[in-house]
Amino acid sequence: MTQPAQPAPPIPPPQPQPESDFYWEKCKAHELWLRHCKACDRTYFYPRDICPLCFSRDTDWVQTNGKGTLYAFSIVHRGPTPPFRDKAPYVTAVVELEGGARMPTNLVEVEPDPAVVKVGMALEVVFDDLTDTISLPKFKPAA
Repeated sequence: MTQPAQPAPPIPPPQPQPESDFYWEKCKAHELWLRHCKACDRTYFYPRDICPLCFSRDTDWVQTNGKGTLYAFSIVHRGPTPPFRDKAPYVTAVVELEGGARMPTNLVEVEPDPAVVKVGMALEVVFDDLTDTISLPKFKPAA
C-alpha cells in the first residue's frame, strides 16, 4: 500500500540578524538598500558592518534603484531539499547592481531556458512577500 504524497514543507525564510534588521525592514517596504563603505566608496552585499573590500567600519546605508545586469546564473532542474523540489525548474542568479555590488538571488517572470536567460541582460528588482516580516528581493527582466 502506498502512502499519499506529502506536501513539500515551506521554504524557510531568512533569519534576520542585528546587522541586517534595517535591510529586512526596507525589503518589507519593497525598497532595496545596500551597505556602502565611505572609506573606499563602494557598495556591497550582504549587509554587514565591516566593508569586505577594505575592512573599514566607516559604513552607511544607500538606497538603490533596483536595476542591474545578470552576472551569472544556473537553471536548477532538481531542487536540493524538499521545499525546493516542487519549484524546479528555477533560475538562481548573481546580479550586478548599478554601483557594482553583486547579489545572489532568483530570477522570476522569465522562462528557465538558456536561450532566454543571458549573462548581461538588464534586470530590475521585485519583491516576494514570504511572511509578514520577510520580503525577498528577486529580479525580473527589465521592461
